[in-house]
Amino acid sequence: MIHLSDAHNVADHLTAMAARQPDVTAMYMPGRRRGRGRVYTEISYRELNDRSDRIALGLSHAGIQRGERVALMVKPSPELFALTFGLFKAGVVPVMVDPGIGLKPLKACLGRAAPTGFIGIPAAHVARRVLGLANESVTSTIVVSSSKFGLGNTTLDEVEHRGAEELARGGRPQGTNRDDVAAILFTSGSTGVPKGVVYRHRQFLAQVDALQSLFDFAPGEVDLPTFPLFALFDPALGMTTVIPHMDATQPALVDPREIIEPVQRFRVTTMFGSPALLNAVGRYGIAHKTQLSSLRRVIAAGAPLPAETMRRWHRMMSDDANVYPPYGATECLPMACLGSRQILSSTWAKTQEGAGVCVGRPVDAIDLRVIAIDDDAIESWSAATELPRGQVGEIVVRGPMVTEEYFADEENTRKHKIYDGESLFHRVGDLGYLDDEGRVWFCGRKSHRVILHDRVLFTVPHEKRFDAHPLVYRTALVGVGQGTARRPVLCVELEDAARPVDVLDALRDIAKQHPETVDLDTFLVHPGFPVDIRHNAKIGRGKLAVWATSQTSS
Repeated sequence: MIHLSDAHNVADHLTAMAARQPDVTAMYMPGRRRGRGRVYTEISYRELNDRSDRIALGLSHAGIQRGERVALMVKPSPELFALTFGLFKAGVVPVMVDPGIGLKPLKACLGRAAPTGFIGIPAAHVARRVLGLANESVTSTIVVSSSKFGLGNTTLDEVEHRGAEELARGGRPQGTNRDDVAAILFTSGSTGVPKGVVYRHRQFLAQVDALQSLFDFAPGEVDLPTFPLFALFDPALGMTTVIPHMDATQPALVDPREIIEPVQRFRVTTMFGSPALLNAVGRYGIAHKTQLSSLRRVIAAGAPLPAETMRRWHRMMSDDANVYPPYGATECLPMACLGSRQILSSTWAKTQEGAGVCVGRPVDAIDLRVIAIDDDAIESWSAATELPRGQVGEIVVRGPMVTEEYFADEENTRKHKIYDGESLFHRVGDLGYLDDEGRVWFCGRKSHRVILHDRVLFTVPHEKRFDAHPLVYRTALVGVGQGTARRPVLCVELEDAARPVDVLDALRDIAKQHPETVDLDTFLVHPGFPVDIRHNAKIGRGKLAVWATSQTSS
């Protein structure tokens, strides 16, 4: 494998692995069901690397040149992965936006990114034309189909054909520099308008290095990632990817059998999933006495994992396997990590007492600090107030995988970055503290804190006290009203068989036991919290606050 210091972009690792293990399966793609099982197509490392080479060389014939930004709207498929690596090799910048975020945010994201190219499946091109997605900036289009359908300048098949001709003449992809922009990845927008995070190739490489160091991945392992972008790291790590049959924009609605069957069939060793997906699969697995003995690690992201979800997965895996909820964000991943068995044995009791959620120690490459809460921009590190251990404040990080800017968004860049000479800290937007052992405790989003006239309530520490009730699935603390009339309200999502009256009486008793919540007397049962598109796990607290206001004012 190419060492981090020798690679110029993640695609270099794919090329190295294709040379080392050309006939090893790089990925399995699901097809139709046949009998009781699903048919999978195998793509070898050689095939994936060769196809991405053809795409890299053929892009110029479609009018797409090095350094241009290209909207990439393709479902998980061999084409998506070949295209992404081909774009990296050609020095073209993919712009990736979750299509499920809604028309208005999607148009805003693509409008801000102003891509000159648009690569997508036929449905994406129809949407581009009908809905006016980036039409003002796009000059070159590629339809991921064997036919243009009158939708684009050229097809992916034609791009690959021209690329093959270039390869036959001895052409090779140009490659990139480590400081070149690699991609623009838009955040989920769960706390506001999605922001376009600018990734440089060196930051992707640093992520690969950090993930390898943290999880000790080995070539020959098998990964099942339920969030497509995470699969892009697998070839760099020499792992085989199994793409599950599911709608990646609705992980909470996954058919658990579409996860369990490939894990057992391909002896999957690593799996990535959102808390919502792990909750669904875990419940099904326990009900059906499922065993997933090949799994060594399950990686979760998007929101803190409930204790019961971790316990369910422990019952399905071997005793030495772990669930890892690494702490991170689109702008920086990973930042810290703690395994589920250690969480349950050493920190969860404190979580239920109101200490927040422990996310572990910062990874080796990350410098994590806690500063005084400030809603305004902080121009320089000298203007920030670093807090002592044990005091809740705003979490900031710096390190080689920390991104430095948002695309064409000076206002958010200024609000989220603090410059310290030639380096910078990223303001994560989370609240928390460092304990005496140097572990990070998460206390909720800064924008979610409930500001009352006499005190400020941090969401996660209080919610976890209530979440400990066995008939509660999850809770969300919001504020309603203005000025001195503003008060806290706890929204409650119950387990299916729960009896609301009994549960709410118990929650009121819990509130009275703590001085910060002794006056919390409004508890509202919600049928199902609004959540983000990407992970179906981050609670839409703004929407909940509006709903709670309507419930308390009627």
